[in-house]
Amino acid sequence: MAHDHHQHDAGHAHAHAHGHAHGHAHDHTDIDWAEMAPMLEEQAELYTPLYRQAMAWLAREATEPGLVVDVGSGPGVVSCLLADAFPGARVVAADGAGPLLERARDRAARLGLADRFGTLTGDLPGVLGELEYPADLMWASQSLHHLGDQRAALAALAGHLAPGGTLAVLEGGLPARFLPRDIGIGRPGLQARMHAVEEGYFAEMRASLPGSVAETEDWPAMLTAAGLKPTGTRSFLLDLPAPLPDEARAYVAGSLTRMRDRIGDGLDAVDRTTLDRLLDPGDEASVHRRQDVFVLVAHTVYTAVRPV
Repeated sequence: MAHDHHQHDAGHAHAHAHGHAHGHAHDHTDIDWAEMAPMLEEQAELYTPLYRQAMAWLAREATEPGLVVDVGSGPGVVSCLLADAFPGARVVAADGAGPLLERARDRAARLGLADRFGTLTGDLPGVLGELEYPADLMWASQSLHHLGDQRAALAALAGHLAPGGTLAVLEGGLPARFLPRDIGIGRPGLQARMHAVEEGYFAEMRASLPGSVAETEDWPAMLTAAGLKPTGTRSFLLDLPAPLPDEARAYVAGSLTRMRDRIGDGLDAVDRTTLDRLLDPGDEASVHRRQDVFVLVAHTVYTAVRPV
């Protein structure tokens, strides 16, 4: 999933709802994936320019893969982008939510990719044991931080790489910004305060995961510990300036609504009131109407190779 620094928007909604995450070992039985899927797809489609940049970079970094695995694929938007970026490869989307993988298969069929597209349904990383052969390229986007022991998870992923194969981990970067510092209502700096609250919630989420292990988020060091050789680190930008097209504006409204539901209790009364105004379509100051709303986000990708 698609679907933030720890930007808990639609992609992270997938991860969080996955209890947390992209098919990991938690209870997902109470999630209505059919209801959530359109939101996940819309975000991944909006973020497509960023993903395409990352994949173009990967295509230069990695040898042409025969098998590409999308670890925590969600509804398969990025999986299909991987298939497009690597036309000689078979792509396997792996996730714990069967209904999302149904949508992934449907998308692949619509795009004419069905003959080289497959899915694996089950908890990650264990379900990767069902791969017929090792992967030449493995893509893990914002899925690892929802596993209690990230170091063990990386070692497991490395074990399913072919010699010379590449693991690409998308983690970190910068949180999505939608608004200027001073929006003319409430106190300046609203989004910065919201991000600070989210950092606290993220730390609580990590601590509450089964088997949680505190880890310094030095991804090259963790990749090295997993027996891989780090080969690159690069950040990719999604820059949608104001005024936004309708689909991007709807994404901002949806993302802020989910943040209000998730972290509203961590904000003071003034900020909650400001956020409510931003989300009220009838308010001239709302994100539905104002002309200064934008989308700016950076995602960081770390690559490493399994030694031959």
